Amino acid sequence: MSAAATPAPGTFAFLWESLLPVGRDPRTGGYRRFSWTPADLDCRAWFEAAARHRQLRLDPDRNGNLWAWWDVPVAGEAGRAGGVFPPSRRSAGGSGGSSPRASSAGEAGRAIATGSHLDSVPDGGAYDGPLGVVSAFAAIDELRAEGFTPARPIAVAAFAEEEGARFGVACLGSRLLTGAIDPDRARALEDGDGITLAAAMQAAGQDPGPIGRDEDLIGRLGCYVELHIEQGRALADLDAAVGIAEGIWPHGRWRLDFAGQADHAGTAALAGRRDPMIPYAATVLAARQAAVERGARATIGKVTAEPGAANAVCSAVRAWLDVRAPDGPTLEAMVDQILAVAGQESDANRVGLTARQESFSPEVEFDLPLADRLAAALAARGIEAPSLPTGAGHDAGVLAARLPTAMLFVRNPTGVSHSPAEHAGDADCTAGVTALAAVLRDLAG
Repeated sequence: MSAAATPAPGTFAFLWESLLPVGRDPRTGGYRRFSWTPADLDCRAWFEAAARHRQLRLDPDRNGNLWAWWDVPVAGEAGRAGGVFPPSRRSAGGSGGSSPRASSAGEAGRAIATGSHLDSVPDGGAYDGPLGVVSAFAAIDELRAEGFTPARPIAVAAFAEEEGARFGVACLGSRLLTGAIDPDRARALEDGDGITLAAAMQAAGQDPGPIGRDEDLIGRLGCYVELHIEQGRALADLDAAVGIAEGIWPHGRWRLDFAGQADHAGTAALAGRRDPMIPYAATVLAARQAAVERGARATIGKVTAEPGAANAVCSAVRAWLDVRAPDGPTLEAMVDQILAVAGQESDANRVGLTARQESFSPEVEFDLPLADRLAAALAARGIEAPSLPTGAGHDAGVLAARLPTAMLFVRNPTGVSHSPAEHAGDADCTAGVTALAAVLRDLAG
């Protein structure tokens, strides 16, 4: 958003510009909002202030996700903070798996949830995640300005560790909430400095003991609609400000450890080396080739080398492989092809290789009746919203296993994401708020 004048409190521009400085690196212009760090705590304080300003009830869950509730008073019934939440009809306990989903807008009385996340990748852009949270608060402002009173609760969510930038598992907050990851495994996740998730949460004042599947909270939700900046430029090519997601490609992340032997760059004969950089380099090229052959995506964007001296052969190389494909069999074939090359080149160079899957998200098809309802609500406001697939993962994709979910995209004319170059214009941000308000009006009215 532009900053031509100081925006008034309670507006999208005010919300956006009050969040904009948090976690920004002045050298790169990118953001480093990593989970349970000071920048993340500042984002959480911002969320709480925005909720309090709107007199929304704050109710953070035990997994570190933030929730702000616009409750609905019901005469003659006892409710929580003026709102009534029907008891869950879903089975309690257990871990992982999924349960039958509700209808397009969820069961009667259950809440309409919206939001996104506030964390970032290293040197990420301003819009990925925060646009959905800011737009959710702004949409509530727009509905209230119209005199709208919801017949069902509306919840604004900010999910923790969506990017997986610190602890390696994307959508960690929503995975914990839905039971898609074991709590003990989550507590033991480590960042690059060896700090566990449990220790980081504890240091930030959050008890890691109760993390895990939360049937009570899931049972309160009727559906979830996430607004997000488009990660691509399809909407720009279609000359549309807003779009509706069709689904999410299956995707996963693998950690590859190449173990060799350190040596001197000037004296170690090439034939005698056990250089882990050689099979690593071959793996990068194999990933590229596998993606080109199948019209998919494969990326190695994070790598560490030890000891890291410019005049030494490495003793170890660690790399993280990200693979995304239009369907599950294609993704599986790609991973097999890439890991086969990694193994062959490691053997040829007498280098040890360990590969393990850190996270995986199956193909997601968003709830079609809910998507149709979104399209109808937008069309009624004169908003044409084309349908788009996406290769990017989102909390909406994780929640889709437990309840109806949908996504709105806002045009990104640069087509760039996970970078300071991502951008949404003022008019398109406003269009996104208007679209989200229309959807919430229809679902909660």
